[in-house]
Amino acid sequence: MSVRTAGASRADLVADTALALLAERGMRGLTHRAVDEAAGLPQGSTSNVARTRQALLELAVRRLAEREARVLALHEMPDPRAGTDALLDAMALATHRALTRNRELTLARYELALEATRRPELRAHFDAAGARFRDQLTGLVVGLGSTSPDRHALSLIAWADGLMFSCVAGSFGARVPTLDEVRADLRELLHGILAA
Repeated sequence: MSVRTAGASRADLVADTALALLAERGMRGLTHRAVDEAAGLPQGSTSNVARTRQALLELAVRRLAEREARVLALHEMPDPRAGTDALLDAMALATHRALTRNRELTLARYELALEATRRPELRAHFDAAGARFRDQLTGLVVGLGSTSPDRHALSLIAWADGLMFSCVAGSFGARVPTLDEVRADLRELLHGILAA
């Protein structure tokens, strides 16, 4: 397993390796020693970056948020004045990227989400990391005329998370929907929400 990226800091290398291990081996396979070995670092290097398991998990959550922001292309999300189709295209593309090119990152997110249900101190970091996308999506649905933006943002996120879970870790893992299929499903959901 090689996750080295040119110019990456030691902390980024440790976090990226932790995410790769979570996707490959699950939470039980994530240890300081395993990160050192998988990253090709001298023994003890991960402990120098993240002394405890909690610190390693928090580092992984922060890096996950950075990488998912790029996958979801938060900087490319449209202005609500661009209309429903612009939001549909952006959300469909982001969801499809998570299902295809970034499948391992999505799987690592589910590992961390489940662990956060057992560790309140990790839950705070996980929720704060997710707030950026949730807040941006809420603003977008407000701009599209939503009469209940918090509820509608939750519905859209739940749909995307449900689809990603089903296709990455659930019973639909053998078949990833096409970008056009994702867009069509999302169109139905968004039009139903905005018509309510």
